[in-house]
Amino acid sequence: MPQDADRNPAAPGLLALAAAANLSSSQHGTAPLFDCQSCGACCSYSAEWPRFSTEDDAQLDRIPEKYVAADLSGMRCEGVRCSALSGEVGKSTACGVYELRPDVCRACMPGDEECLMARRAVRLPV
Repeated sequence: MPQDADRNPAAPGLLALAAAANLSSSQHGTAPLFDCQSCGACCSYSAEWPRFSTEDDAQLDRIPEKYVAADLSGMRCEGVRCSALSGEVGKSTACGVYELRPDVCRACMPGDEECLMARRAVRLPV
């Protein structure tokens, strides 16, 4: 899979263009654009979510040990928040292992069902 395929499709240029044109998603009946770096909900709503499933050993070996759960089943969490997430949820966040993150993290796309479920759980607008 190309690395860019799992990046937020709402590129900064697209957001600026929409803002400049004063367009809103509700005016056009399209899904809202979510910026992952100002959200972080998917990484902070459930300690059960960041589980390893389809990764091969080589992929898992690249994730720093300090971010892996003691039972090796997924990412280590502090409460319900992934330990690789930095910043403040809903304001400014970043993944400490973005390029190495597991497949389950790559599968969550801005505005998809998992994204919206996570945003609801942390009380962010959907």
